[in-house]
Amino acid sequence: MALLKSLLLTALSASTLIATSTSNNEDDSHRPIDLNNYVCEHPPYKVLMVSKSPLVIYIKDFITPPERAHLLNLTEKTFTRSGVTRGNSKSHLSVRTSQSTTAPRDAVVRCIESRALAFQGYDTPETHLEPLQLVKYGPSERYHFHTDWFTSSFHTQGLGGNRVSSFFAYVHVANDTMGGGTNFPRLDAPANDKWCQEGIVDCDEEWENGVTFRPVEGNAIYWENLLPDGRGDERTLHAGLPVLSGGKVGMNIWTRQEPLPEGIKGADL
Repeated sequence: MALLKSLLLTALSASTLIATSTSNNEDDSHRPIDLNNYVCEHPPYKVLMVSKSPLVIYIKDFITPPERAHLLNLTEKTFTRSGVTRGNSKSHLSVRTSQSTTAPRDAVVRCIESRALAFQGYDTPETHLEPLQLVKYGPSERYHFHTDWFTSSFHTQGLGGNRVSSFFAYVHVANDTMGGGTNFPRLDAPANDKWCQEGIVDCDEEWENGVTFRPVEGNAIYWENLLPDGRGDERTLHAGLPVLSGGKVGMNIWTRQEPLPEGIKGADL
C-alpha cells in the first residue's frame, strides 16, 4: 500500500508540471525538435487507475507529439525482425511477428527515460532502466500471449535481475488502423462506461477476454510485473493483438530489479 501511495503521489506531482515542450499550436507539434536548444520538460499527463492488484495504470498524453515524431525519425530504417526470448536463447518465432529496434540515447530519449523513472518514484535509479525499445506492427502482425518477466535465470542473473515494471506507449497509430489492441486476459474488465466512451478500452471485446486497450497515440500503459516476494505475476499476461489494417509503433520501457551491466544501454548521443 505504501508503494502504491508513493507511486500515485509521484505521478500526480509529475502531472502538474507545466509543459512548454507541447504547444497548443498544431504546427509546433509537428516541428522537428532542435537538439541544440532542447530542454527536457515533461507534459501534464493524466493517470487513470485500472487495477490495484496487479498494479496497472493507464496514462494519457505520456509522450508528446514532437517526441513521437522525433522517435520515428531517430529509428527510421533501423527496425529488424523481433526476437522472442525462450529458455537460454533468443529466437524468431511466429508468436511475435513485429519488427523492433533500440532507440539511441539522445537528449529526447533520455528525457523520456527520466519521465519513466520519476513516475515510479525518485528512488528508482537510472541504472535499472533498459534501453528503450520501439516495436512496429503492420497488417496481420501480432505478439501472442506472454509476460515481460523472465522464467529463466539465464536472462536475469548478472543482467539486472528480473523486470520489475513495464511501460507500453503508443508512438504512432495509422489513421486507418483496426485491431492491434493490447489485451490483458486476466484483468477484470472495468465497469464504468467512460472507459469505452473515451476510447481507452475496446468494449467490442467480450468481457470474459479481460481488458483490451485500444492503440491511442501518446498514451501508455504501466504495470508491475512481480509479486512482493519477487516471483512473476501471472496476471500480467498480455498480448499485442493482430493488426487488421493500418499499423502502429509502440515503445517498451522496462525497469530491472538491479543495475544493468555497463555497456548495455550504449553511449549518450
